[in-house]
Amino acid sequence: MIRFRPLSLHDPPWLILWRMRGSEKQPHVLRRLNALPRSPMVPDSVMAEIARHDWEGIECGCGRSAGHLVDAVRDAAEGHPAAFHALEGHAFFAQHLKPPAPAVCAVLMAVWSAGPPRRATREALLWTLLALLCTVDDGGTHEAGLHGQCAAFIRTGVDGFRQELAAVPGSGTAAYAEGILEILGLSAS
Repeated sequence: MIRFRPLSLHDPPWLILWRMRGSEKQPHVLRRLNALPRSPMVPDSVMAEIARHDWEGIECGCGRSAGHLVDAVRDAAEGHPAAFHALEGHAFFAQHLKPPAPAVCAVLMAVWSAGPPRRATREALLWTLLALLCTVDDGGTHEAGLHGQCAAFIRTGVDGFRQELAAVPGSGTAAYAEGILEILGLSAS
């Protein structure tokens, strides 16, 4: 009989995902996580979020499988501002979201939660989140469409947006954070 020690807050996220009881996806998540190239600049929580999604099973906005977006979101997690802009045409295009948008949004919010240190990275990340929110709402009265799913992920970072707004008033990051809060219908304070 195999006995597991209890999970702690210090365990890496991939272990927590692996040890979740009742999950049919445990082997798949671990396999995906092990298949991803590791980067010392990408937190484990972001890598776990990337591995949580079936990228190959999602049709990308460009018409191919969204598997090629894994490199783009990992590059974004490493702090490359151009990687955020490269998501346009794949996760969103003009005023419409594409099927990988919720998965991309979940990864971006994991990056935001990890606290990107560089202002250029924070600005590109906030620009991308604002671009995702500025799309047409495609949800019905009884279900959340792609827009609703993205908005739900983005709502998890409201406190961080307010902190960004207060920390650097008048900057590009503050303007994007204010726009996000306004679209979500939340106050800046």
